[in-house]
Amino acid sequence: MAKRDYYEVLGVSKGASKDEIKKGYRKLAIQYHPDKNPGNKEAEEKFKEATEAYEVLSDEEKRKIYDQYGFAGLDGMAGGGAGGFNAGNFRDFDDIFGDFGSVFENIFGGGSRRSSRASEPGQGANLRYDLEISFQEAVFGTKREISFNHDETCTTCSGTGGANGASRKTCPTCQGTGQVRRSAGFFSVAQPCPACHGAGSVIDNPCTDCSGTGVKSKKRKIIVTIPAGVDDGKRIAIPRQGHAGRNGGAPGDLFVFIHVSPHESFERDGQDLYCAIPVTFSQAALGTDLFVTSLDGRKIKVKIPAGIQNGKLLRLKDEGVPIINSSKKGDLYIKVIIQSPSRLSQKEKNLYEEISKLEGASTSPKLIKLSEIRNS
Repeated sequence: MAKRDYYEVLGVSKGASKDEIKKGYRKLAIQYHPDKNPGNKEAEEKFKEATEAYEVLSDEEKRKIYDQYGFAGLDGMAGGGAGGFNAGNFRDFDDIFGDFGSVFENIFGGGSRRSSRASEPGQGANLRYDLEISFQEAVFGTKREISFNHDETCTTCSGTGGANGASRKTCPTCQGTGQVRRSAGFFSVAQPCPACHGAGSVIDNPCTDCSGTGVKSKKRKIIVTIPAGVDDGKRIAIPRQGHAGRNGGAPGDLFVFIHVSPHESFERDGQDLYCAIPVTFSQAALGTDLFVTSLDGRKIKVKIPAGIQNGKLLRLKDEGVPIINSSKKGDLYIKVIIQSPSRLSQKEKNLYEEISKLEGASTSPKLIKLSEIRNS
């Protein structure tokens, strides 16, 4: 079913003020809230529709994009539009309903962290490490040692958080649910239990080594293999090197983000390398063989054809960046820069004057068609 216009959903005009938009949304949210309409799928859909519309129209940037481009302009944006509603990105619940924000988060998943049980096994959090490498290291690959801090399971309590074998007990306040509920009119609001902080259980005698958390921060060193051909901004996943899991859960992963330093003489476009070499007038006119130093220090023979023009690209096959998980490589493109001498000896000046006479160069040249330049 096609989406309805957001202004139509909230029952306001396109020129509506922020207060009018907020008022329209509040009216619909109260009318169609799932707690007031248990089991009513239609009401739940209308509630989601109104919330999505409000998320976009209450945000000046998103509203401007929507007014100009419609739903298509919101594609890929976090929150409203084609991506649907995400309570984790929504920030105005407290402004509209105060403490009722937790209800919305529980409905749409934004509050999953609150309702999760800390007494159950859970995977550890992932870690990010930013690593800067040289241009050559990115092209040819390398190994780098990195050090970082992550949470490891406490060896004193084996991750239980209890001292001397003390175990967790059901929280008497929430009866193990991890939540307490309170009523406010027709709203029923779930909140994390203040006694166990949402865990559903408590420890009478916490481990003194980890303060009852079950984990301790430790410094770790590992060797990271950087594959040849890695590009700037890529990430390398290293399994199980993130934070320790909760209550026997699996550790998270470590993600190494690669940042490549620029090179003074080489640039990269995908798997191809680019550089530039100076060529004199005589070399360009007569042609010659030059020896260019490659990125890995080798001397590569480059043939300069007679009559080559300034800016011409010469292609050397398979002298570029290795393709990851392949034996193939990109190409090396060498740009020819014909350099005009800034100083001439008298002998050189005489020679150039003689050449100029032989050329018969016009002092009133005809304009070159731009299409000829683009196609050259």
